Amino acid sequence: MNASVSFLNRYLDPPTLSAQEAEDALTLAGFPIDSREPLPGGDTRLEVELTSNRGDCLSMIGLAREIAARGGHSLKLPDVPPIGGSSADRCSSHLTLEVTTPDCPRFTVHIIRNCTIAPSPPWLVQALESVGQRSINNVVDITNFLTFEFGQPCHAFDLARIAGPKLIIRAAREGEPLTTLDGKKRTLKADHVVVADAQRAQSLAGVIGGADSEVTPSTRDIVLEVATWNPVAVRRAARHHQIRTDAGHRFERYVDPRTLDLPARRAAALIAELTGGSLCAGMLDSASAPPAPLREVPFRPARCRTLLGIDIPDAEMIALLQRLDITPKPGSDGASLVFVIPPSRADLTREVDLIEEVARLKGFDAIPIHDRISVQVRGPQPSESAACELASVLTGLGFFETVTFNFISPRHAAPFLRAGLACLAVDDARGADGTLRPSTLPSLLLCRKKNQDGGAPPGLRLFETASTFADPAPGGQPAASHVGAAAPSAELRTLALALDIPGVHKGKQASVDQRQHAIRILRGTLESAAHALGGAAATVEIAPRAAGAPGPGAGPPPAFDPSASARVVLNGRPVGWLGLIGADTQRLFDLDLPIAAAELELAPVLALYPPRSKVEPLPAFPAIERDLSLDLSESTPWSAVRALVHEARLDKLESLSFVSTYRGKPLSAGKKAITLRLSFRDPSRTLRREEVEPQMAALIAKAKSELHAELRA
Repeated sequence: MNASVSFLNRYLDPPTLSAQEAEDALTLAGFPIDSREPLPGGDTRLEVELTSNRGDCLSMIGLAREIAARGGHSLKLPDVPPIGGSSADRCSSHLTLEVTTPDCPRFTVHIIRNCTIAPSPPWLVQALESVGQRSINNVVDITNFLTFEFGQPCHAFDLARIAGPKLIIRAAREGEPLTTLDGKKRTLKADHVVVADAQRAQSLAGVIGGADSEVTPSTRDIVLEVATWNPVAVRRAARHHQIRTDAGHRFERYVDPRTLDLPARRAAALIAELTGGSLCAGMLDSASAPPAPLREVPFRPARCRTLLGIDIPDAEMIALLQRLDITPKPGSDGASLVFVIPPSRADLTREVDLIEEVARLKGFDAIPIHDRISVQVRGPQPSESAACELASVLTGLGFFETVTFNFISPRHAAPFLRAGLACLAVDDARGADGTLRPSTLPSLLLCRKKNQDGGAPPGLRLFETASTFADPAPGGQPAASHVGAAAPSAELRTLALALDIPGVHKGKQASVDQRQHAIRILRGTLESAAHALGGAAATVEIAPRAAGAPGPGAGPPPAFDPSASARVVLNGRPVGWLGLIGADTQRLFDLDLPIAAAELELAPVLALYPPRSKVEPLPAFPAIERDLSLDLSESTPWSAVRALVHEARLDKLESLSFVSTYRGKPLSAGKKAITLRLSFRDPSRTLRREEVEPQMAALIAKAKSELHAELRA
């Protein structure tokens, strides 16, 4: 922002500030000077660097307050006489006001009649030129002067050119036209806010005025608008139309509705004085309720001393803050104070903000700097160590880690949405990828497509840990979140894996053995990761969805082949899905090779860490092993066989392990043979076969009864 030293001296007592003093005071206050430029008459223009949270300093009075707070000067506000006006000639008799949008917290109107539009007096021209503004006429110059004096933008309309006569603050109509003061014809959107009359829009609220009601040499009656707007609405309209104005720059940083009265009276009085017009009595004001109470922030002087590391008396802290119009609330005790925040300081919301103000005014050079800093070394976070170990295991198994964008196209997102969930779309002008991904898998498939187009050979394995996003669909009550968690979540971190089905060439279909092999690779990968993170006790189960399982969200996303997918259960908790990507989804991503994939919630996987080991002495006596081969129905899963063995509670059983599965002749269609190995051991003596055989016979009988199994010779 440009600031003139002579302009600043208008609000300082004594008005003796020099350019060097201004630069030093503002720099120490936290506002460095980017450049100094000498002006005619001995004045100096300073380019002041301001942070975005200090909109109160986008004015000469705001900067003067900061300079006065450093000492040597006091702040002097301009004299604004009470506004009179003829009681017979009131604002309400010339104009009506209507506000229909919540994006206008307050809108005020003064009317000045019988004005003479003429060049501005030299003092006003000099003030504007000192901050880089050109003079236009006395009315427009006053509105610009108020923007720089108080940081309160205002706008003047020609009353004769307002239809109705009525001002309506409303949302723009989609496609509504507006010719702005820069002569450009613009098309408005429905999320823009306008100041309109009874017929058409007259200005783009908070950004720029309209040409149809601008002040011209023939104007006689002035409508003075002093208002404030929702910063988001102003920023949205300014960016859409690519307009940067002094008014928009200030409104985007928030102008409090409670600060409007003094600038409004000041502007109305100056217009009446410089144009020779008469001010109508009263004003139009959209504020129907009393102003909101000022913010109060608790403050502990002892906490301030602890954070700053210096001993500042309570009285000095209070005096420092009062220089910025931050006043203690009456009745505060000594241990804890309550400060009342002026409406211009929207950035002060917490105790630490006030502590920063104390440090700023005390001077950062008063805070000692230690020669050495004490550092306490801590071990890495378990979650970070777990993530590193997970990546190490997966890369060791041949997977490449990817880092992809959160945005994908809606058509690529749709197959990965589970029942009861909806995509989160963003209003983004960058292109078609305007959806936050509900799964990391489509990003992996798009990555695989790029590698395919680049000539990468088959056999690629990819993984990524990333955030996914989804919301409950309108009227939906999903049973699970993106990948099958217990409750829906707008954002969920997941682990996704994808690999080419081994041995399949372009244009060929994967055989049953090849599809099963890909699933076994994925299962083995997940088991290896679980054991690396959680030790040998960690269990990974693959639970196929039962046919006709009820409830929304009971199955995997539509992207998976329903005949070749299953739920992944980690230590008894469902955490995601594993399976083959369906043919329709493969065609959607234009992939030449079939893909096997899995996606799991990341948090339960990382929570396994660190691995827990159990040390036991080597056995002193031999074990007895028995292999058992059972002919079973194809639909019987391994989990059912394992559960059968555990329910049998075999005495001295040390371990159970899967050996193999056989399909083919002489087995009939729909049958398979599973071989399992049981190991028996007594730690105190050598077992005899007579102790094991009866238990094996009982287990076979139980398998025949409950699983309809047949003993294979």
